[in-house]
Amino acid sequence: MTPMTTRRETRAGHARPTGKRAMVGRLSWGLADQAASSMSNFAVGIYVARSLGPAAFGAFSLAWVTYGVVLNVSRGLATDPLVVRFSGVPDASWRSAAARSSGTALGVGATIGAACLLAGLALGGSVGPAFAVLGVVLPGLLLQDAWRFAFFAAGTGRKAFVNDLVWGVALVPALVAAAQVGSVAAFVLAWGVSGAVAAGHGCFQSGIRPRMSGARGWLREQRDLGYRYLVENVSLSGASQLRAYGLGVIVGVSAVGAVRGAELLLGPFLALLMGLSLVTVPEAARVLRRAPHQLGRFCLLLGGGQAVAALLWGGALLLVPDRLGELVLGSVWHSASQLIVPVTFSVTGAGLGTGAAAGLRALGAARRSLRSQLFASTCYVGGGLGGAAVAGTAGSAWGVATATVCGSAVWWLQLRSALRERHRNPIPEVRTS
Repeated sequence: MTPMTTRRETRAGHARPTGKRAMVGRLSWGLADQAASSMSNFAVGIYVARSLGPAAFGAFSLAWVTYGVVLNVSRGLATDPLVVRFSGVPDASWRSAAARSSGTALGVGATIGAACLLAGLALGGSVGPAFAVLGVVLPGLLLQDAWRFAFFAAGTGRKAFVNDLVWGVALVPALVAAAQVGSVAAFVLAWGVSGAVAAGHGCFQSGIRPRMSGARGWLREQRDLGYRYLVENVSLSGASQLRAYGLGVIVGVSAVGAVRGAELLLGPFLALLMGLSLVTVPEAARVLRRAPHQLGRFCLLLGGGQAVAALLWGGALLLVPDRLGELVLGSVWHSASQLIVPVTFSVTGAGLGTGAAAGLRALGAARRSLRSQLFASTCYVGGGLGGAAVAGTAGSAWGVATATVCGSAVWWLQLRSALRERHRNPIPEVRTS
């Protein structure tokens, strides 16, 4: 063994732990950020549920579900391509991409927000004002989400965590003020304005001004991924929206509130699943570049860990006494508590599937991920509405649980095929520097 070999091996020995420590650090900030986001979403849902009651909370939930659809439109067009193609690249490339990506998110918010405003003014009732206010606050909400994706693509998850903390702090006085008004629209406004405060702070943190003028060029450059991710994301959130609207028609608006209340009890995991690509897709992309043979194992550990955690959390919820549940959810608790078991299985299946989804995103296998998501979304709508028609709210929850487990199996089959395909036809890496 020569001195040169010894030094080389020593350097390699130090490099591997350093790389692992860096990965653990990025994942830790991701978990911290998701914890902050989860707590904010959980606090909003609980506070609104206790303040408004089942029917009005159902109206608020419809606005929330609609926001989820628009958020996924923005992610598909603006930030998912950013995460896949600009994670771990030189700073100049990241800054240029982040400016155009955030500008695209802002443009999506302004365009769809105008449509929501008009729809809300036309609807009237308790739902109409909520949608009108949602249209006003959408640009700020989508910009805040875009900064989170951009920070994780750059490997600076700490900034995303701080940004979510800013949103959480701004929420406190906003919710207190909304409670004085006591309307659904007031709570939507409080939630949206506090998000806009965090979006403004994101501009300060990054030192980047969103370039709406670059949105057209961004969409053109990323169209091979962006439009497929758009369809994939919208099919996911659109299925949730169709199920919510259909449940409201078949069973009643209070049933929507009951389902949302049960989902709130599993809020930490649902929020983690919604923002999963924030952390795991950039990390999976790094694993693919540095050790491609480890990608499948990484995805399995990721999905399996989430599934086990969801089962443990759901099991703990079954032990919550009614008195404590009523303290948290108020009058929504009684109907929501009956759905804990099926909703837990639903989140468990989704958690397992997101591990495979992260792998397909990192591979850039947009066709396979789109195929998987369309199948899962079709099952979700069919199970949710078919179950509602047969057995009401509980039937809808069990139908969704069954559909989610079936969808997860398809995600893993597609990832296995994609990994085999890559092994047979390896694609040379494109160096960014």
